[in-house]
Amino acid sequence: MSLSEQLSAQFQGFNQNAPPQFKDPILAAMDEHVASFKPSAALQVGQAFPDFSLPNAVGGKVSRDELLAKGPFFITFYRGEWCPFCNLAIGSLQAHLDEFTAKGVTLVAVSPELPNGNLTMTEKHDLKFPVLSDQGNELAKKLGIIFAMPDSLRPVFDMVGHDLKKKNGDDSFEVPLPAAFLVDGKGVVRNSYVDPDYTKRLEPKTALGWIDSL
Repeated sequence: MSLSEQLSAQFQGFNQNAPPQFKDPILAAMDEHVASFKPSAALQVGQAFPDFSLPNAVGGKVSRDELLAKGPFFITFYRGEWCPFCNLAIGSLQAHLDEFTAKGVTLVAVSPELPNGNLTMTEKHDLKFPVLSDQGNELAKKLGIIFAMPDSLRPVFDMVGHDLKKKNGDDSFEVPLPAAFLVDGKGVVRNSYVDPDYTKRLEPKTALGWIDSL
């Protein structure tokens, strides 16, 4: 089953089974954000990927320049370990990790969660690539891929026990959009995927096709 098929099945289950007091605010917030999002605000193909140095899940740090020293890298952003769509996307990338590695590209994932949350994600999916903590969404803001969730969603998150203040270390209630960037060895974005609809993600096979065109 492709990633898009898995995501579609996840959303269909949510749509059919979630109670209205849970589902309706989520769908309304997503529809509003999709309608208002301006793709031109995000980092564009041909631009330099900004500098960063972010903590990984095991106490170290990973920087842009460190990644570039190895060659091209593929960087993907997800909302958090609590998001079922993110879990499917990250698991799908791990399933194709050997193909990324064989093509000489470093795979790295980023979320706003604190390192202990990213460690949970790493262990849950037995991830063999770095998962970095972008606390305060500082890097995501530079990339123009932020979703400032409305306060109408706070009771929904409370209902299911997702304490983003605890998970992310701040009360901004912001998450990154599903986004991915292929950065060449000179630090230039060669391909990008940014979608305000977090139920959709880039297929790993599509990303691998991008790499073949480098």
